[in-house]
Amino acid sequence: MNHATRKLCLILSLALAGTAAHAQDAAAQTAAASEPAAAAATSALVGAPPEGKGQIVFFRPSKFAGAAVGFVVREGETDLGKLRSGNYFIAAVEPGTHQYTVHSEAKDVLTLEVEAGETYYVQGSIAMGFMVGRPNLSPSDQAAFDAAAPKLKLSK
Repeated sequence: MNHATRKLCLILSLALAGTAAHAQDAAAQTAAASEPAAAAATSALVGAPPEGKGQIVFFRPSKFAGAAVGFVVREGETDLGKLRSGNYFIAAVEPGTHQYTVHSEAKDVLTLEVEAGETYYVQGSIAMGFMVGRPNLSPSDQAAFDAAAPKLKLSK
């Protein structure tokens, strides 16, 4: 390769490296700008708890495995809502200790200590059981809900 060709290759390499760095900076700025938008979208889905109460967002991310199986979340004898794949619902509750149950062939119980003005997140899932899927409730967080939110629908 002659000297002029090497010089041209070096110039092109530097130009491409600068363009790649600029593209990465632009992508980082776009991602940072979209975070408040995602938080606002979640706030629109969830909102604030009623005065003097806490709220629990029960959600089940959309997945193919176990999609045909839904389960009812209960507190004592009261049905709070049904979770199917890709659904969520919100329960406003009095402050204090609450036990939420789901069951099919097996029973799962989640105990939460709820404070007034706070929002809690609970993720539902299905594990393999002997005859049918085994529902499970586990504590979660807003980040997990935010990640699943674009594919979630409010449970009926």
